[in-house]
Amino acid sequence: MSSKKRAEVQRPTFWTPLRVVTTCIALALLAAFGVSSCTSHDEKTAAPTSAPGPAMAGNALPANVRDSELRGADGAPLRISDYSGKVLLVNLWATWCGPCRIEIPELVKIHKEFQSRGVEMIGLSTENPDASEQTVRQFVRAFNIDYRVGWATPDVAVTLMQGRDSIPQSFIITRDGRIVKRFIGFSPDSTPPQLRQALEDALKS
Repeated sequence: MSSKKRAEVQRPTFWTPLRVVTTCIALALLAAFGVSSCTSHDEKTAAPTSAPGPAMAGNALPANVRDSELRGADGAPLRISDYSGKVLLVNLWATWCGPCRIEIPELVKIHKEFQSRGVEMIGLSTENPDASEQTVRQFVRAFNIDYRVGWATPDVAVTLMQGRDSIPQSFIITRDGRIVKRFIGFSPDSTPPQLRQALEDALKS
């Protein structure tokens, strides 16, 4: 046997069965118990680096976010300003984001609970709308999403994210257009009750 072939035979394999099992267990535990999020690589490459993020808590929704015409997954344009007078939850997400996929069924439940009380939701994908159009529409059907879904422009996404490009992110907006709570990442145990409480507080304000 040549020295080259001997080196190939003796070269250790990184993904041994033990490492595969250990990695799977770690990922499962992270998804089940940790506050988990994904990095929105789409926004890293598309968002203008010069756009400063305004201070969010208690402040009015920035005009470029409030009034931008966004592409809706149902084919109709949407604007956040269309929901003036309603308590609004805006969720930034993506179809490839594991924590987002875990969170969305919870958002659907919360929307059903609160819609009759004047709460609305908008899900804004951070993906490229042309490349992800069919994927997002299929996702909406598969997850029975009953609130409006569309795409955030890079300008809208970077303004809301303020340099924290992890997703999912959710923003609770009062009837008069103030952001009163921001959530980054998702924990199955803690995030749903915190979202419900934030919506209750916004309804009282």
